[in-house]
Amino acid sequence: MTISAPLSDARTATTPGHGSMLLVGALIAACFGLTLLFLYPGYLTNDATYVYSYVQDWHLGDWQSPLETLLWWLIDPIAPGSGSMFLLTVTLYWLGFGVIALTVARRSLALALVVPLLGLTPPAFIFLSMIWRDILFSVTWLVAAAIVYGTADRAAPLRRSVQLVAMVLIGCGLLLRPNAITAAPFLIAYAIWPARFEWKRAALIFVPAVIAGYGLIHLTYYEILHVKRENPLHSLLVFDLGGITYYTKQNQFPVDWSPDEMALLTDRCYEPQHWDIYWTLDPCKFVMARLERSDDVVFGTQRLDDAWIRAVTAHPLAYVAHRFTVLWTFLVPPNLTLQLYKMSLPDETPLARNPYFLALLPLHDALKTTILYRTGLWLLLGLAIAGWAWPARRTQSGAFAISIAAAAVVYLLTFGLLGVATDFRYAHWGVVASLAGLVPALLARREQRDRAGANAPSP
Repeated sequence: MTISAPLSDARTATTPGHGSMLLVGALIAACFGLTLLFLYPGYLTNDATYVYSYVQDWHLGDWQSPLETLLWWLIDPIAPGSGSMFLLTVTLYWLGFGVIALTVARRSLALALVVPLLGLTPPAFIFLSMIWRDILFSVTWLVAAAIVYGTADRAAPLRRSVQLVAMVLIGCGLLLRPNAITAAPFLIAYAIWPARFEWKRAALIFVPAVIAGYGLIHLTYYEILHVKRENPLHSLLVFDLGGITYYTKQNQFPVDWSPDEMALLTDRCYEPQHWDIYWTLDPCKFVMARLERSDDVVFGTQRLDDAWIRAVTAHPLAYVAHRFTVLWTFLVPPNLTLQLYKMSLPDETPLARNPYFLALLPLHDALKTTILYRTGLWLLLGLAIAGWAWPARRTQSGAFAISIAAAAVVYLLTFGLLGVATDFRYAHWGVVASLAGLVPALLARREQRDRAGANAPSP
């Protein structure tokens, strides 16, 4: 496979002065400092609490990402608890925006100064306080794309070294969020060919990249780390069986229910916001209790797989209705944003003792039901960025903008098929990618004009 050559029009890029670069660097440093001031040491969410306990007990399972467990174990001595993971996430976040800003500064100082300010957009910025693998995933892919963008017109040895690092980071993102497997090919294609976006190349690499991603996940999880199989995919099957049961008014589970339980399943138990209603919430947690009953376990067995196949093939319209409802719920109405269940316990929650974060919360509360926190907005923005940059797809900035936006759009849409909840945190990569690609998309048109001017025949 051939690594793309430097941009043919790289010579037209202006060389920014030291003052301009220092100004951009100072703004990035200031944003990093503000993040520490307002959000340190982060908040240990429910999922993160489980992962941190795995660090203590050295438990590796596939329900949560084992990579996150290993990484947290490695960095935890820096600031035990939430602080270490928070510092890593924030550092990667501003590294990504910083590289993009410095790259843009080669063309326009004014646009470069906009980049870090976009990083302060509330739906992206304030979520840095939450210790979730979704946030770590988004900043990992942000850095992967940003470093390729920053070196796309550099000498071959540096460019190829950075491309290799980017590939590793893309792989790490997959290990953090396996459902990103269909979005990864766009970033992989970009890492290989950063000089221009060619849809034929992206299409050609798509299937091999998905297969390679699946191989990476299987090899790392089960052959190298030997993680415990906890059947996270079966949460999706339970959710789908519950949805099809709701729409058909017929039992799709491979077990029998009492009349009262069946009435609940066809009336009250279905909530497209999350599958937890069948797992931990009254009055419907009887579902998982039955599926995990010790004398007749169904969850994690072939019986559940077979029941799902039968239900989907027998009732495809009900399945589509369920999945469309989940996608609509994810994209359009307000969803759960910050998870702050323990803020009333400042002795157990260090972030609750940060007065600057507490002062920030009213702003978040005022905005969380607005369009800024609707996933559909960021899906549309990603599409708009790709559409705007498309005529300039053969430029450095156009290739970056289209690739990162495409990876975001596809990732968001995967929740229509693979989502078991609609929390806004799942949209964080879509938010970050759109913000990161916005200025390069605007810059791409200028690069296109410069290229056209450089190639115009002399009078």
